[in-house]
Amino acid sequence: MIEALELTRRYGSVLAVDRVSFDVRPRQIVGLLGPNGAGKTTILKMLTGYHYPQAGSARIGEFDIVAEPVEAKRRLGYLPENAPAYGALTADEYLGFVCTARGLSRPARRRAMERVAGLCGISSVWRRPISELSKGFRQRVGLAQALVHDPEVVILDEPTSGLDPNQIREVRRIVDGLGQQKTVLLSTHILSEAEAVCDRVLILDDGRIVASGTSAQIASQLQSGTVVAVSFNRPLQPDERRSLARVGETIGEQPDGDVITVRLVLGDDRDAGDVFDWAVEHGVRLKAVVPERESLEELFARLTVGGDP
Repeated sequence: MIEALELTRRYGSVLAVDRVSFDVRPRQIVGLLGPNGAGKTTILKMLTGYHYPQAGSARIGEFDIVAEPVEAKRRLGYLPENAPAYGALTADEYLGFVCTARGLSRPARRRAMERVAGLCGISSVWRRPISELSKGFRQRVGLAQALVHDPEVVILDEPTSGLDPNQIREVRRIVDGLGQQKTVLLSTHILSEAEAVCDRVLILDDGRIVASGTSAQIASQLQSGTVVAVSFNRPLQPDERRSLARVGETIGEQPDGDVITVRLVLGDDRDAGDVFDWAVEHGVRLKAVVPERESLEELFARLTVGGDP
């Protein structure tokens, strides 16, 4: 339902998006992850027709966003990061305006507004001015405008930005429900959000996709060895740490009373047996050796440099 092919966009001398290609299938939720300045919002703006690509192409369903923009946008709902709305209007007035702009008939408009009011949980603020609403309710009204015409494809830019934990859970619930019926692409830098709702993720850095798939698939592609959590009965000495580095790379350490747990990425030619051999050689008592995999947060840190230019 979404297809991007070699999308490219510059702002002056800055190459914001560099030949990015991906697709999102029907009834799939895909997360576009990356640090600030990685190009996430620029990609979404090209997909929604706010910016045209300087090279490459994009399709929403069967329609090219440049050659057939009206047909493409009819099938698309878009929530920008800062949900735009007219603060002087009430929620129902604003959504009525959006319905009219979308070309819905009066009977269809009434049904559509009732549907999104229930779906997005905004009935209680239906006749309140948008300027008086909390950030969470403004975000829900923004989501309602993206859904009011019942689009096949929904694109969300940082949908939980600035929300409190309860509001985040509610937006996640709505997005999770959307994925059962629609094609959803969302951008975020909140990794727990991506793991909670996305079927797969695209990790973006410096305008390029550097990894794609589920977190387990990305870990499998990147890891040069098995990750193990090794628990010791005492802190390690400097010479022990240096020798342990020949067994695996330390990617985390957690003290818990007298027990120290070190997470290692074992080398290609190493396995858990090498950890036991190392412990025997250095007279270190092991409490546990537990196989693990890197979290999405750790993979993200390894793949991205982050920061604006």
